Amino acid sequence: MDLFTTSDRARKYQDELRAFMDEHIYPAESVYAEQMRAAGDPHHHPQILEDLKTEARARGLWNLFHPHRQWGPGLTNLEYAPLAEIMGRSPLLAPEACNCNAPDTGNMEVLTLYGTPEHQQRWLEPLLAGTIRSAFAMTEPAVASSDATNIEMSMVRDGEEYVLNGRKWFASNALHRNCKVLIVMGKTDPTAPRHRQQSMMVVPIDAPGVTVVRNLPVFGYADREGHAEITFDNVRVPSNDVLAGEGEGFAISQARLGPGRIHHCMRAIGMAERALELMCRRAESRTTFGAKLSERANIQDWIAEARIEIEQTRLLTLKAAWLMDTVGNKAARVEIAAIKVAAPNMALKIVDRAIQVHGGAGVTDDFPLASSWAHLRTLRLADGPDEVHKRSIAHAELGRYRQARS
Repeated sequence: MDLFTTSDRARKYQDELRAFMDEHIYPAESVYAEQMRAAGDPHHHPQILEDLKTEARARGLWNLFHPHRQWGPGLTNLEYAPLAEIMGRSPLLAPEACNCNAPDTGNMEVLTLYGTPEHQQRWLEPLLAGTIRSAFAMTEPAVASSDATNIEMSMVRDGEEYVLNGRKWFASNALHRNCKVLIVMGKTDPTAPRHRQQSMMVVPIDAPGVTVVRNLPVFGYADREGHAEITFDNVRVPSNDVLAGEGEGFAISQARLGPGRIHHCMRAIGMAERALELMCRRAESRTTFGAKLSERANIQDWIAEARIEIEQTRLLTLKAAWLMDTVGNKAARVEIAAIKVAAPNMALKIVDRAIQVHGGAGVTDDFPLASSWAHLRTLRLADGPDEVHKRSIAHAELGRYRQARS
């Protein structure tokens, strides 16, 4: 297994993306903050983002995530992973500027794999063009949605339509001004086997009966794209808007989450790298009690541990990406679960220590640390909480010994 080499093409993308970050993304961060403050609306879509999107497209840094050459550059998971890390260094700007932002990436892959030609023309092509956005509505407030089979939204067949009733929340992106479509998961047959009860459907966000009730703040942050609570009241959906047929919702969700977890984890590593950089710069520039912070033994320990933990987590994530490319998502399920636990926890620890080195400044918006901490802490719940992934890993590990005894 050689995780240390990649194609010349992938290395070229890395070099070009780093140049874009240095020349445009990092300088734009203060502009973005000022435009958001001036608007006075947490869901404002600032002009700087559109300018960055134009520049990214001109540089060919667009839809980098998409593994299908018909729709994107066709990079493997292993080739794309370092690009996700680079974009993760500026999570508010870089992913959207390159049209590589969640949940659109997952939704675009779902529409690529399971959408009809009509879905692809109406929704996938504008998503790939960056002219619209999408949301994924699965989580529900009334049940423990970490177990997707708990989902209760009713999807009842009525002739050539389904009637949807239920309540969703944390539908990220639903308050973005360009959000036009939802992918919604619910139950079409409560009597079917446990993993065949769910289906996914494509629902326009302006369909009659769809109501965006409120935005859900995350640790006090009103994220620009929003995390919406949405009600569905007798929403009628044509039967041809069911993705891959009845009972395929759970399988689609698992296919969708594999690559998404690689993206999330590599972006988390990018956030950790930037936090370490900020910690080192701060430690070198500040003096307490007659000595630089960087001369304090505990600060040196934090810096050394951060480098070790980042490298360990990156290797584990790249291994997961390599396994997905070579033997498939199912065979890589333990590694995918492991990185989803390891990466956010590692990055949280480093960001927390960087905040400590920055003192009061670390909890302000003058640095990206507080926002990164909130995002990473939330990531320990999103796409499955730590406990679910640990349970999956433990079951796989124990299964080896059960088989050995039989």
